Amino acid sequence: MAKMRRTMLFIPGNNPGMLLNGDVFGADSIILDLEDAVSPNEKDAARILVRNALRSLEYEGVEVIVRINSLSTPFWKRDLEVIIPEQPDVILPTKIQCREDIEIIDSYITNIEKEKGLPLNKVKLMPLLETALGIENAFEIAKASPRIDALYLGAEDLTADLKAKRTKEGKEIFYSRSRILVAAKAAGLPAVDTPFTDVDDEEGLIKDAVFAREMGFNGKAVISPRHIDHVNRIFTPSQQEIEYAQDVMEVIETAKKQGKGAISLNGKMIDAPIVERARQILEMAESLGRRQTK
Repeated sequence: MAKMRRTMLFIPGNNPGMLLNGDVFGADSIILDLEDAVSPNEKDAARILVRNALRSLEYEGVEVIVRINSLSTPFWKRDLEVIIPEQPDVILPTKIQCREDIEIIDSYITNIEKEKGLPLNKVKLMPLLETALGIENAFEIAKASPRIDALYLGAEDLTADLKAKRTKEGKEIFYSRSRILVAAKAAGLPAVDTPFTDVDDEEGLIKDAVFAREMGFNGKAVISPRHIDHVNRIFTPSQQEIEYAQDVMEVIETAKKQGKGAISLNGKMIDAPIVERARQILEMAESLGRRQTK
C-alpha cells in the first residue's frame, strides 16, 4: 500500500500545545520542527520537548517526521542523538546540497542505531532541497542512501539563495520544481511540494496546490492547519478519477481473457502509462477507504 503524504503539517518543536495535538489536525504527516521555527537559544528546550512528545504521545494515524538543523550548524548531531532513539518515522535533514551530505547523516544515524541496539535503517530520510546546488544535485541525492523515501522542495531558502523574489505565482521556482520532480520520479521516489506561505490567501493556496498536483507532486507541506483540508482534497482522487481507473482495469482484464493485445476505452487507446496511472489512483483510493466495486 502506498504511503499517503498529501499533507505534511509543520509543528514548531517549542510549541507544547501543538505538539500535544499533532494528530488531530487531519494531516497525513506532521513535521516536528527543530530548525527554522526555533531560535538558537531555544534549541535545547525544543529538542527535549520533541523527544518527550515522541516518547509519551501516541500520534495515531499520522506519519511522524522530525526536521533537524543543517550540517552547517552545531546542532544537528545533538538533534540526532536525542531524536533517533525515539524512532520517528522520518528525519528531514535541511539544506542538503550533495550526496556526501546524506552519507554523513546516514552514517551518524547508523552509529546511533548500533550503539543503542536499534533496528538498522528503520528511520527514513527525506532530504530538504533548498539551495541551488541541492537542486542541481537532486538525482544524486535521491540515490545516496536506501533510507531516502522522498524528496522535498523548500522554496523560501531556495529563492533567497537564488536572489530571486518569492512570489505567490511561483514562476521563479518552476525550474526547481521540475528538476526535483524529475529527479525523484527517476529514482522511484515521491516528491513533496513546498508550502504556500500566505495563511489567509485561500484562493492562492488552492491554485498553487492544484498546479503542484498537475505537475506530478505526491503531496504538499503546509504551515497552517487551515490549509490541510484544501490540500488533502486536491491530492485525493475524485470519484470521477476513481471510476475511470476502475473502468481501465476492467477493460484490461477483459482484454487479457480474450487474448487481445490492443484495447480502447471510450474511443481512446489504453496503453501502459494509462494503466499505471489507474493502478496508482486505485491504490491511493483504497488507502483512503474510497475504492468501490462497481
